Amino acid sequence: MPYSDFVQTPMRLTRFLCFTGTLACAILQADDVIAVHCGALLDPETDTVSHDVLVLAEGGIVKQVLPASAQIPSGAKQIDISKAFCLPGLIDVHDHLTGDPSDSGYQSLGVSVPRSTVKGVRNARVTLQAGFTTVRNVGAAGFSDVALRDGINASDIPGPRMFVSGPPLGITGGHCDNDLLAPEFNVTEFGVADGPWQARKKVREVIKYGADLIKICASGGVLSKGDSPGAEQYTLEEMKAIADEAHKLGRKVAAHAHGTQAIKDAILAGIDSVEHASLIDEEGIELAKQHHTYLVFDIYNDDYILKEGAKAGMLPESIEKEKAIGKLQRANFRKAYLAGAPLAFGTDGGVYPHGDNARQFATMVEFGAKPIDSIRMATVNAARLLNLEGRAGTLKTGSFADVIAVDSDPRADVEQLQHVRFVMKDGKVYRDEWAPVLALRN
Repeated sequence: MPYSDFVQTPMRLTRFLCFTGTLACAILQADDVIAVHCGALLDPETDTVSHDVLVLAEGGIVKQVLPASAQIPSGAKQIDISKAFCLPGLIDVHDHLTGDPSDSGYQSLGVSVPRSTVKGVRNARVTLQAGFTTVRNVGAAGFSDVALRDGINASDIPGPRMFVSGPPLGITGGHCDNDLLAPEFNVTEFGVADGPWQARKKVREVIKYGADLIKICASGGVLSKGDSPGAEQYTLEEMKAIADEAHKLGRKVAAHAHGTQAIKDAILAGIDSVEHASLIDEEGIELAKQHHTYLVFDIYNDDYILKEGAKAGMLPESIEKEKAIGKLQRANFRKAYLAGAPLAFGTDGGVYPHGDNARQFATMVEFGAKPIDSIRMATVNAARLLNLEGRAGTLKTGSFADVIAVDSDPRADVEQLQHVRFVMKDGKVYRDEWAPVLALRN
């Protein structure tokens, strides 16, 4: 999918600073040719570091990675982050940019689609500034994520490269339906579809309105009312129909699935990624390996839900569900990782505040992952899931010019990724804490 360039202010000696709390965010324009001088550059795929290098980009694409002593093309704009440790832009494959923790429970009934889209504009910006240059948005009401993606692509607003699902598909009364209102309101969510042929039609419908992928609810959930996370909702037959229709139309499918049987049936149905995967068993892990199905464990947000969920308006039953399922999910993440299952980095952003995506790296390390493997999940693995191998999650000839930088090697201290100080996407710089800047004046 082509992504339009952003139109920014000239990058000569004048740089502009915007303040969001304590956050300084520089929004710069890259000329057609740009040279970024990195003190060190990590290749996540090979786990190798090159020191004192130039990332040479043109038109938003990396042309070469060269020693810093190489001759820079005449007229190229130079960015000096030679004190920094660089790596490719990060990828979150499970996000909800148009949602916030405050939209939980009954409070969600007061949030209109236009309002959620406006929230998405803010959340896209803070997510990009946190170093996530690509996001897969898996579920949004009213195609608000389609509008957000299109606004980013048209250079109307800053944000990560987005792949969006539109409204998720689910059964009547299931996790992807609205179960908060009494029967007399007669409310059914857009994505509700029962039976294989209704489900096929719904796949066609969300694609008609702009979806890049299909999101389904194969099991019950934590933040929904009146269902069990472990209970299967879509049948194997329905999931096969969805996967077949989506693949026929060139789209992948992501399945929300906490429950053991729902996970296994989703894999057998040909689903491309299983989200949450909380109650996966050894058989499910082996199936994921055999079918090359990515597992996306959102293991950070358990901390947020248990600490802040009640304040955010999450239902008491949701807090209890999380207490029952969170520790099991983390233990099963460890099992899946040690077994060598395909894993991609996804956080369920919107359940916790946007911009905190990188907190999950430390949680993954706490529960058994090596730091380099957690980084691979958010670069190389995530890019493969999104069919972006060689373009995202890497910095080499032909890849997107997505560069982020921190103070030191995140393989030694993965929490460095919570403190990104430089962000470039498609050759445009959105944050640079090493460069001198001038404050915007009223």
